[in-house]
Amino acid sequence: MPVLKPPERPRTVVLPPREATHGGTADVLVVGGGPSGIGAALAAADAGADVILVERYGFLGGNATAALVMPLMSFHNEMQQAVEVERDSTRLLPTDHGRGDPVVGGVVSLLLDRLTERGGAIPPSLETGYTVPFDPEIFKLVALDLLDEAGVRLLLHAFASTVLPLAEGRRVVFETKSGPIVIDAQVVVDCTGDGDIAAAAGARYEIGRPEDHLVQPMTLMFRVVDFVQPEFAAYVREHPDQWRGVHGLWDLVKEATEHGELVLPREDILFFATPHPHEVSVNSTRLTRAFGTSVWDLTRAEYVARRQMEQIDRFLCTHVPGFERSYIAQSGTQIGVRESRRIRGDYQLTGHDILAAKPFPDAIAHGAYPVDIHNPRGTGTTLRRVPRGRMYDIPLRCLLPHDTDRILVAGRCISGTHVAHSSYRVMPIAMATGQAAGVCAALAVRMNRSPRDVPAALVQRELVQQGAYVREGIREEIGSLL
Repeated sequence: MPVLKPPERPRTVVLPPREATHGGTADVLVVGGGPSGIGAALAAADAGADVILVERYGFLGGNATAALVMPLMSFHNEMQQAVEVERDSTRLLPTDHGRGDPVVGGVVSLLLDRLTERGGAIPPSLETGYTVPFDPEIFKLVALDLLDEAGVRLLLHAFASTVLPLAEGRRVVFETKSGPIVIDAQVVVDCTGDGDIAAAAGARYEIGRPEDHLVQPMTLMFRVVDFVQPEFAAYVREHPDQWRGVHGLWDLVKEATEHGELVLPREDILFFATPHPHEVSVNSTRLTRAFGTSVWDLTRAEYVARRQMEQIDRFLCTHVPGFERSYIAQSGTQIGVRESRRIRGDYQLTGHDILAAKPFPDAIAHGAYPVDIHNPRGTGTTLRRVPRGRMYDIPLRCLLPHDTDRILVAGRCISGTHVAHSSYRVMPIAMATGQAAGVCAALAVRMNRSPRDVPAALVQRELVQQGAYVREGIREEIGSLL
């Protein structure tokens, strides 16, 4: 494998001091322009803060656009058990989600409305399994529109490398083509996905599951076009035991594996419909024992995943009806990382909290997505559902790194265990925690307090005013504040 491996005997060198350009000052600095960062920036601006958002790529969207993670997974609870016979399993959308109600709103609803208006998304419904197929290019444009309208200032092509303390706030150093640039803010919201800012500021964190510190596998997503759905549907009707909603082809995969055509640590092929009838989003590469905070592992993962993608493309064209004339139109700018750092906050959400639908008085976001653990060692996935008709709370304390001040975290790097993380990592919930973090940051600036000293009830009140979903019990408790 022609990749640079980490040195067997690591050594360090001292670099000379350097100067940086002062790029600006803001009330709230959001680092990372993915779903959580978009949510944080829009919410902070709506709450009256002057906001700068910095993104390392040349576009917004994070995993939704850079890694092509499609569709948006369900953000609805499950009021009734799914009856798969009611739905066509050849639609290439989940058939295992019963009727339910949304438990995320606010910025997520705004984004989906705009995507749908532009033909860039299929709204969630029982027919879609409450997932949201979307077009990643339209997603990029809609995100730009929303930030423009909110007055958020934007810096692209800037990678955060260092965070420094200020008398009242934080200074973040970004590496750019123009050299190092620093931006100062009273509060920083870490939406990097990996907790880069919080970790650089000294916050404690965990990686992986407790027994061996392995994380969920990475996946390089890709879009396949010129797919003929009726031909694939005919195959599924002839082989009903070989496809289940969005995954299957077990016998074909087994045969191809035995003949050396596929070398994958998985037993099936997984793909989803998109808003375009002749396209599917393929989620079938799998890279284990790779950490998203290691450049060495990321390099190896990208290399191996693209080789896997090549195998899968050939397999589909050669063996699967409907794919004979298909081809790959786009692959992720980077591999999709499911799990990396989990910052230790003032509270750590647990798998028990999720599966028991435990309520918290300082809840600022909710979820109902299952515990969904892709085996860190290879084949197989563990799926455990939230109790029917219920949802779980995410406390504000999970967004507050325990050992730092003037920093909040949002998205998949919030404080939780390996099991809990497997549920709240999905993008709608990440956007909800981003919205809450943005609100808390803006209120901290307005009140001249640390985010930790902002009352949860005030964050909840502002979230309600912004249209976010807050469960009824909390709405009743904060009613006097509205």
